[in-house]
Amino acid sequence: MYDWIRDNQLNIMLLLCGACAILTFLLCITRFLSKSRKYALILMEIVAFFLLWFDRTAYLYAGNTGRTAFFMVRISNFLVFFLTSAVVLCFNVYLSDYLTHEGHLPEVPIRLKAVGIISLMGMFLAIVSAFTGLYYYFDDNNVYHRGNGFLIAYIIPVICPIVQYTAMRKYRKLISRLIYISLVLYIYVPIICGVIQIFAYGISIVNMAMVAVSISLYVFNYLDINITVEHAHEIEIQNMQGEQRRMKRIFDQTAKAFVSAVEKKDVFSEDKSVKVAEYARKLARLAGKDESFCDNIYYTALLHDIGLIGVPDSVIQNNANPSQQDYELMRQKPLIGKEILSNITEYPFLSIGAEYSHERYNGTGYPEGLKGEEIPEIARIVAVADAYVTMTMPKRYREAKPDFVAREALVKGGGAEFDPRYADLMVRIIDEESRERIRDDLSLVEKDITCGKYRENVSLGIPVNEKITKITFKCEEGELLEGEYSAPSIVLFDSFDRRVHDDRKAIDAYHYLEYGEVWFDNHSITTAARKIVETIMAREEGASEEKVYEISAAKYDDHLKLIMTSPENTKEVIVALSDGSTAVYIGITGEHCVITEIAAEQTDQVVDASYIPRISEEISYIDHFESDIPNIQINQTCSVFTEGIEIDGKLELSFHAASLPVAHFVWHCPYAVIFSSDNGRVLGRNYKGYALIKLNGELENKYDHADNNFYMKRKDIFPGWEVWKEKNKAGIDCEMTFERKGGRVITTTENLGIVIENITTMKEIPDKVYVALTGDRCALTDIRIL
Repeated sequence: MYDWIRDNQLNIMLLLCGACAILTFLLCITRFLSKSRKYALILMEIVAFFLLWFDRTAYLYAGNTGRTAFFMVRISNFLVFFLTSAVVLCFNVYLSDYLTHEGHLPEVPIRLKAVGIISLMGMFLAIVSAFTGLYYYFDDNNVYHRGNGFLIAYIIPVICPIVQYTAMRKYRKLISRLIYISLVLYIYVPIICGVIQIFAYGISIVNMAMVAVSISLYVFNYLDINITVEHAHEIEIQNMQGEQRRMKRIFDQTAKAFVSAVEKKDVFSEDKSVKVAEYARKLARLAGKDESFCDNIYYTALLHDIGLIGVPDSVIQNNANPSQQDYELMRQKPLIGKEILSNITEYPFLSIGAEYSHERYNGTGYPEGLKGEEIPEIARIVAVADAYVTMTMPKRYREAKPDFVAREALVKGGGAEFDPRYADLMVRIIDEESRERIRDDLSLVEKDITCGKYRENVSLGIPVNEKITKITFKCEEGELLEGEYSAPSIVLFDSFDRRVHDDRKAIDAYHYLEYGEVWFDNHSITTAARKIVETIMAREEGASEEKVYEISAAKYDDHLKLIMTSPENTKEVIVALSDGSTAVYIGITGEHCVITEIAAEQTDQVVDASYIPRISEEISYIDHFESDIPNIQINQTCSVFTEGIEIDGKLELSFHAASLPVAHFVWHCPYAVIFSSDNGRVLGRNYKGYALIKLNGELENKYDHADNNFYMKRKDIFPGWEVWKEKNKAGIDCEMTFERKGGRVITTTENLGIVIENITTMKEIPDKVYVALTGDRCALTDIRIL
């Protein structure tokens, strides 16, 4: 390495000189450094350039005895020693400037002032040496030799940088990381090379090192500037983003305030637009839209009903029985909304949503009667979200509809009123929220109720199932007039909203079914229950006479058992329900009494058929001809499955299906589940579900082990959903075809005009794949493998 540097040092010097010249030019035109810092760097590069240039010149003319060489060798060596101290001085100027300007020191540190003075002294000694031979001398052949005081020349280039380094260490926090690295290199690389230079005679390693680190100083300054600029750019971007967020918040708050003011026209519409906006954004995200589109759809949905501001209050408050004139005025809402929002020219999608969100997919909407893809996509999304929120919010003329009623409307309306893609996605959202929500939450039951007239108040229904539920409450007699009666009682019923109803519209809307009412004495009323049997049991002596009432309740299949304890007696009640597919709720009520401290708790004790004595014959809807697979009756969602049938190549199944009398919804029909397991049974060992296909044209999206490509179409022969449900209750013959091709299963079926095709692609291919039939509130008979 030493030999290579010695042989090539003149070329290296020339290369470094050229680099210094180029960097000096670049520094002259740069605009990102302060003037003082830039001038300090320029001075350092110029001094480094001449230091190495004259060092190279000294080598070129060394040993040449000519007149020109005589002067060039002496001038060059003088300037080399002179400029070595000058480099230290220039670096001191640069460091002082950095600490005072970038580091914001009030004055230059004393030690740096001392270094400046010592550097000047070194330059003076170089002049003295030129005349006295202190550092060097020349022989008759014009060859350079070290003088007796040669080592004195290295005191300043070594000691001064160390002093400068102590200043850097003291003010380390004021110096950026990259600049600090460059300063450390500038100080210690020449020192190390100076030590080597003492023993390595014949090469100018120190001078070359000083020039190299001068160049590195520029490079590190450039990198530091880049980081500073990038940081400033990031701050600017953050400020811009912060400003955008602030403007967005202002727009959001202004829009919500505007909407809130409009919704004051109808108390039943308060907060509706925000809910529609939230569901519209969920639909867009589920459809894979980008965040910008999701924001657009949110504000479009938020403002889509703004046209209400131009509709007379009398029309809005008379929407239960609108006249033709009221209807025409209400149809102006989209046009009024469009006119208002069209002034927001930066967001044209707002007026589009307001104008077309009341169009319907089949062309029956308004204002223009557009159909299908003619309706802007943003309006089709808002229409679905608005329909769901409207159905599940109370109106002046009706209560809020339960989720599953709205779900059925969306299933039935997909491809008719609504874009089928977004109707399906809304159904998925409803299903996901239903799984997260505890529908039969016991904490919602009232703790206290006051009952005046008979059944004036009834608590929220307490659900009863196969696990024993314990209910307790206290009851105090109210004020009685002559001939009045006071006692608590319970109502046994089924209802979508867990409430007791006596209004015909509510009974139909919530499919309310009352089985009967039972008192704590030997009295009951039977309505829809097939039979109620009561048995009075004597109370144990010494029992508490506190007015505490207790109920223990459990249901198994189509029978219900109650143990009812009052201060007077205990009785067992057995109720034969209409069939096993119905739900049961207990509503606590009474007459002229105050009921307090109502508490309900579901235990972990699960009952079976032996717990409840049967008082009526089991109702069976599968007492029909049985073929290759045993008949099944599915009283609850997927409560029973057929045995698994292996899909090996092509498989065709036929069966007779009939919805149970209590079936209300379109999904109360047969399902087919494609799966694998060790024993060929659903939920068996190592069970993996791949697809759940419903014959009403739905695909359950809950399986992670496969991807499904689902296609459903309603043909012209489709009779409409109400007729479809009636025919399913009467009974229909169904056929399904399954074909396995390696890791794929192709399912096809058609019933009453509903065509279903589904391709199931399994992520891991099992040895055997099975299909099993199941459903919801239906009976499957005469199941054949064709």
